[in-house]
Amino acid sequence: MAVQFGVHIGAQNATVEELRALWKWLDAAGVDWISLWDHLYEAPPAGGTQPHFEAFSMLGALAVDTSRARIGCLVFCSQYRNIGVLMKGAISVDHLSGGRFELGMGSGWHDQEAAAFGIDFPSQGGRFKVLEGQLGAITKWRSGERVTQTTPGVQLTDASMVPGVMGKMPLWIGGLGPKQTLRMAGAYADGWNAAYANPSQYKELNGILDDWCVKAGREPSAVERSINLSYGLSNDDIGAVKSQLEKQWGAASERIISGSLLGRPEDAMEQIAPFIDAGAQMVNIAIRPPWNQELLAEYIENVLPAMRKEWS
Repeated sequence: MAVQFGVHIGAQNATVEELRALWKWLDAAGVDWISLWDHLYEAPPAGGTQPHFEAFSMLGALAVDTSRARIGCLVFCSQYRNIGVLMKGAISVDHLSGGRFELGMGSGWHDQEAAAFGIDFPSQGGRFKVLEGQLGAITKWRSGERVTQTTPGVQLTDASMVPGVMGKMPLWIGGLGPKQTLRMAGAYADGWNAAYANPSQYKELNGILDDWCVKAGREPSAVERSINLSYGLSNDDIGAVKSQLEKQWGAASERIISGSLLGRPEDAMEQIAPFIDAGAQMVNIAIRPPWNQELLAEYIENVLPAMRKEWS
């Protein structure tokens, strides 16, 4: 399968008009994938001091503004919505997009925004229990079943989804956890997304996912593999970009930097190659607005075609 290339967008620090213009251009330029993230506050966290829009409402605009790219959310936080409400929203966006929507789920990490809005945010283990129950319900709804279920965070009584998904609505699971996240990906997912891993870590996790697929009685090839890389292309010195990431992310900056594209656009292919070698089938750049349109255009219009030719 040819490698695909996408863009993951934070709906922050930009106007609605700017965001819509961005993804319309990306779709016309031929990117394979466009996704948004699911946050109520900015990422990296800054105490809710920066403008940020909500994911589902923006996905509705993304669906009708585009016509060819696969679209989705990498990923919805399992704690933020009743699972029935979330699935209803996903199906609505799926129909708005003509069947291009793909549902991403994860356990979340942004405890600052959860605390601010009074959202229950248990331990990681507790969030995994909620997520797995949701994945079970989603799997049944995608096949047209009605669902009765009582699991942590999920209470459903003969709950239907009418209309249903337009096609299959592929299910993605995002995260780096080898024991729980990858186990669930192996059992339930059509795709797995890792954010800001380095190539050696990504390769190791890919192998672990293969093992979980086999244990679940599935072929490893049934689960598409993708990576989100923090977009740090710049004409500035790499050291300056790293310093900015360190300031923004603090203790998490080492991991973010190790999973970033840094340097000039012409350096991108060399940095992406190890992820392809490690098994990535789709490479997404994660854009945190504002962005330099000239640099981004160089990557999208010149670097991507060269990479497609290399890894077709």
